[in-house]
Amino acid sequence: MVSKGIGELTLRQKIGQMLMCGFHGTEPSEDIERLIREEHLGGIIYFRRNLTESAQVAKLSASLQRLALAHGGVPLLIAIDQEGGMVMRIDQGVTPIPGSMALGATGDAEAAYEAAKVTGSELKAMGINMNFAPCLDINNNPLNPVIGVRSYGGDAETVGRLGTAAVRGYQEAGVAATVKHFPGHGDTGEDSHTALPVVPHSRERLDRLELAPFRQVAELGVDAVMTAHVLFPAVEPERLPATLSSRVIDGLLRQELGYDGVVVTDCLEMSAIAEHYGIAEGAVMAVEAGADLVLVSHRIERQQTALDALVQAVESGRIREERIDRSVERLLALKRRVAPAAVAGAALAPGASLATEASQRLAERIAERSVTLLRGEAALPLDPAKPVLVVWPEVQVGTEVDEVLARRETAGYWLAQLNYQVREERIGVQPTVEEQARVVELARDAEQIVLVTYNASFSRGQVELANALAALPKAKLVVAAARNPFDISVLPDEVKIYLACYENTPFAMKALARVLAGELPAQGKLPAPLVASEG
Repeated sequence: MVSKGIGELTLRQKIGQMLMCGFHGTEPSEDIERLIREEHLGGIIYFRRNLTESAQVAKLSASLQRLALAHGGVPLLIAIDQEGGMVMRIDQGVTPIPGSMALGATGDAEAAYEAAKVTGSELKAMGINMNFAPCLDINNNPLNPVIGVRSYGGDAETVGRLGTAAVRGYQEAGVAATVKHFPGHGDTGEDSHTALPVVPHSRERLDRLELAPFRQVAELGVDAVMTAHVLFPAVEPERLPATLSSRVIDGLLRQELGYDGVVVTDCLEMSAIAEHYGIAEGAVMAVEAGADLVLVSHRIERQQTALDALVQAVESGRIREERIDRSVERLLALKRRVAPAAVAGAALAPGASLATEASQRLAERIAERSVTLLRGEAALPLDPAKPVLVVWPEVQVGTEVDEVLARRETAGYWLAQLNYQVREERIGVQPTVEEQARVVELARDAEQIVLVTYNASFSRGQVELANALAALPKAKLVVAAARNPFDISVLPDEVKIYLACYENTPFAMKALARVLAGELPAQGKLPAPLVASEG
């Protein structure tokens, strides 16, 4: 399906192949159509803003590919962050696969493989041929604000074993797997979307911990590696994030780890690059460092700026055209492997679901095995004869890693299905003083309370509410973390029953309700340390 060779492409067309861009809307925008038609754009990234349900996505992918083939003859890489769990750009018409830390809590590499194969098959059916997953970041820092449950766990063995299994699953399904965020974003206390984090550890420590899973997948032959906008002074003594460092990309990844696949940057519009270096200079420096595919996810003017800057860098002699050719050859080789099936994908009927009974059962089984009890085994189950007050935190402001989703199938919903008398109160993840007061007033006469937390480690209001509820004399209080299991570290000792569910998805909450009702044991094992580990 890749009908053109590198010798048939102009310099500007070759550089267009090295750019991956996003756009707004559920149909191709005028700007993205122009980039494909006039600039030979090589890749598209989808976000939730582009997607409604599986048939719409398949139609969108087909229209974009038709345009690319009609104007240049080279198909697109169409990518998405479909990690599972709390990071799923599309959740309608697909299987709700649990996220990485839920899988880590099961310890089951075969389940990680099967889950990735399901996701990969569904993506391919929607014309998506590249997944920006799995995360191989080792989350041994409980205060990490951006990785957390996106990691399989806090040790190299767990992350490497489950991560390599996921890579095999995606790639056997015909979708390019992209491991991230090289050389490792797990032990940072800042988010590179908004800051420039640093991993200050020695090279010996990096070899033993952060780099170990990436070494495994490099040997396996992963299709793509995404770089981190993070400083690693043990590898790069200059103040350059990994994305812009030739010592990291060319030296460490290419030469030491022997990796010769596609290297893609994390989005250059993130503050770690945009505010410190600028989009144009960041794009040029990333390619100088060894990146093959430059990701600019949002704004057309920044996308055009990156493309123009790269053309100018070659025309001025700053970057040799032979360097561009090496990247384009890698990209065309990847497209020969993954693009034909996606281009030829069949149209889906509107409203059709790609999920099967078997894939749904797989997802539910993983969720059931992931729920982890960290305090209070003897205090369960809840008494079905007594009412239950459920406090549910709802994400009301979205970020790059928090989707604004109104969940219908909450913990309270599932407890009600099990014939408990439930009152559910919804609050924000940063509950106001008024919200806290309302919940405490309702709780004064309650005998059973389930407080669901969502990143309470980063929410003063949730911690204050937990303290107030724990001080009530009458009630049995159960706290269940519906994202960050490390919330336990900020809760009062009076919280005697604490469960980790790793996500607030419907299957996770159904599994939680069944554990609370005594229908299921809490089988999961926490795969990450509760306090920061030196590895």
